[in-house]
Amino acid sequence: MTDPAPTPANAPVVPAKGRAHSLLGEPKVWFCAMGLTLGLLMVIGLLSLIIVEGVSVFWPRQVLELDVKDASGKIQTVAGEIRKEQAKRDVSPDATIHHEWLFFTGNKDVTGSAFRFVDAQAIADQRMPKDIIVAERMEYGDSIFYPVSLKLADGTEIAASEGSFLAKLRAKIAEGNARRDQIHTIEADQIGEINDRVRKLEIERRKAITDDDTKLLAELDAARADVQKEYETLAAKAGELRKQMSADVLNYRLADGTARQQAVGDLLRVEHPNAMSWWEKFGVFLHNGWDFLTGAPREANTEGGIFPAIFGTFVMTLLMSVIVTPLGVIAAIYLREYARQGLLVQMVRISVNNLAGVPSIVFGVFGLGFFVYSVGGSLDRWFFSDVLPTPTFGTGGILWASLTLALLALPVVIVATEEALVAVPRGVREAAMACGASKWQSIQRIVLPSALPGILTGVVLAMARGAGEVAPLMLVGVVKLAPSLPLDFTAPFIHAERKFMHLGFHIYDLGFQSPDSEAAKPMVFATTLLLILLVVAMNVAAISLRNHLRKKYAVSTF
Repeated sequence: MTDPAPTPANAPVVPAKGRAHSLLGEPKVWFCAMGLTLGLLMVIGLLSLIIVEGVSVFWPRQVLELDVKDASGKIQTVAGEIRKEQAKRDVSPDATIHHEWLFFTGNKDVTGSAFRFVDAQAIADQRMPKDIIVAERMEYGDSIFYPVSLKLADGTEIAASEGSFLAKLRAKIAEGNARRDQIHTIEADQIGEINDRVRKLEIERRKAITDDDTKLLAELDAARADVQKEYETLAAKAGELRKQMSADVLNYRLADGTARQQAVGDLLRVEHPNAMSWWEKFGVFLHNGWDFLTGAPREANTEGGIFPAIFGTFVMTLLMSVIVTPLGVIAAIYLREYARQGLLVQMVRISVNNLAGVPSIVFGVFGLGFFVYSVGGSLDRWFFSDVLPTPTFGTGGILWASLTLALLALPVVIVATEEALVAVPRGVREAAMACGASKWQSIQRIVLPSALPGILTGVVLAMARGAGEVAPLMLVGVVKLAPSLPLDFTAPFIHAERKFMHLGFHIYDLGFQSPDSEAAKPMVFATTLLLILLVVAMNVAAISLRNHLRKKYAVSTF
């Protein structure tokens, strides 16, 4: 029998009990690692899908022209972009699986639908013509066609075969875009200001009628007449610009040979996607992305940009953070530093923790009933009785939405602030008190600066939750399309009573309320990507500030 090998003198001795615990703990470690890996893969997969689908919206796609056989064997020519390929199962006994394409054909004003399914087995021929054009329009979405000629206002007609055709068409489109901006300035800004003056004159006129002040009434009528003249002048100018928008006409034909006409003023831009190089497509990609970020929505929000939604989301989140931070910090300081610890304070803490689990729609109902109807209705009766029954603050607005979400996020800030205050070493407080500082002075100058990183952590979590909430906003101020921003250059510059757009609600509206779900799907991904980027940007800014304060107010625990 062979003796066992001797154990080295410096080898660690593992007790049998410790070795058993080690062996039992290893599977748990692997299960934890596997759970973390699965979670990361799910997050990465979701973000990858959103990024790919959201970014591809702005890249110009190739346009195919197909010869498709119908059930009778007749050939029909269609042109468009492939948006999706999917399997199609026949109803025949053998259940043969074919492939079909979701084809974006545009020209919704002609066919009634911008999409159609094309059976891949029914395609007789396909081509990629270089001269086909994809045009973005103000109405009815994109149009895909072959240009024929450009008829100008002076009677000149330029054929599509001429070398100067495309340059002339784009120059006319640029002129139309400039006129459209002028019309918007006249109607939204100048005429909007006139309407505001008329509203104020009408309020004063009602007062004059009530007070039986005939002299003031005559002055107000004269001022109203002057304002009416200004309005008629601006309206006539806008009408003349609209006539010029329809003066130039583009003649074109569809892939099936149908001849059509389009006012050049209704076009936003035209491209030859099949004839573009990679760098030209990249330039169009950047242009499309910029228009998406800075433009206003069109066509039931399925076209155009989302700048009002970006602005509304940012302003609402900023207001919510400004409101919730001092309230949450003050409440946490009182509960932790001043309140006598007992049953009452413990019940308050339990209530605060339970508020974090209340569904957000409940906060929306509370905001509607308390902020909008009670507080807003009281403000209207006290300060805006002249314009009643039209509500000013007695209806949903960005102020009430911010206050509602501040209540929603308040428990997060209170809990995070309390934990940050507890983490400050007791010796620091005692040292401050020993040096003659009062309790408030020690809290203000020592404890709060040391707890700021933890407090900002709560604020970051509150911002992230508030920016993504939708349900309460639907009750207290968010709308599908807001004609005016809550901040502008019109006095008093900050309009807390105005309704606003929000990226979260915009995604909901596009995904579930859009009349054309296929056209809205790309916008859903693009808007989702932008909402994630906006939340990440605000969180990164807050985290950077937190890290800076953590280094600045680092406190030794010794």
